Amino acid sequence: MKALITGASSGLGRDMARVLARKGYSLIIVARRKERLEALSRELKTPVRVIELDLSQEENVFKLYEMVKEENIDFLINNAGFGLFGEFRKTDLATELKMVDVNIKAYHILTKLFLQDMLKKNKGYILNVCSSAGFMAGPRLSTYYATKNYVTKLTMAINEELRQAKSKVQISALCPGPVATEFNKVAHGTFSIREANSYKVAEYAIAKTLKGKMLIVPTLLMKITLFMNRFAPYRLSLFIASNIQKRKMR
Repeated sequence: MKALITGASSGLGRDMARVLARKGYSLIIVARRKERLEALSRELKTPVRVIELDLSQEENVFKLYEMVKEENIDFLINNAGFGLFGEFRKTDLATELKMVDVNIKAYHILTKLFLQDMLKKNKGYILNVCSSAGFMAGPRLSTYYATKNYVTKLTMAINEELRQAKSKVQISALCPGPVATEFNKVAHGTFSIREANSYKVAEYAIAKTLKGKMLIVPTLLMKITLFMNRFAPYRLSLFIASNIQKRKMR
């Protein structure tokens, strides 16, 4: 069994590598920070291939696929991504476009290419790391929320296509609330509610993916929050989200 994990140098990606290594998977781990990937590879007691790539560059996404397409990937985890706090009129456009490239374009390309390979074998798992933000709009974190909406809804649509085709390939969306990772540092903000443990979220996400769950929402609090949000008027939902983000900004 072999898994490919993007954004594996920290947070959920790193912990998913740990979880899958304990399950006996060989790993291909991808990120920009080679030294962190190499440190992780030394920690894991399973074969690990380290690939240093910046997936904000489209050519590198295709390059990654070409590098590993003969590796018979059983499990793809799209996890690379970042956010940016701030009012849309003030945030840096170049950073936002890079976010779109990583959070959307890289996910889209890798999902399509590896899905096509898995369909030929009629087996395999894809886990797209999304967010509870994928069900809402987020003033003061607008571009990030929009990217996660894209990937969440894309994953759900593909899941239904596979279900109707009676395929044994499974695709899932992980939609957590705040998780204790480096997200805050990169996005220049801080969460106002307690963050979930990254390793526990990784364990839960992989277990649910292997069981064929389409939408994976860790923690009871986030399950209740997303359920209640279905019934909230848009203006109320936006007002609440805006105030939550305002408290996060620093």
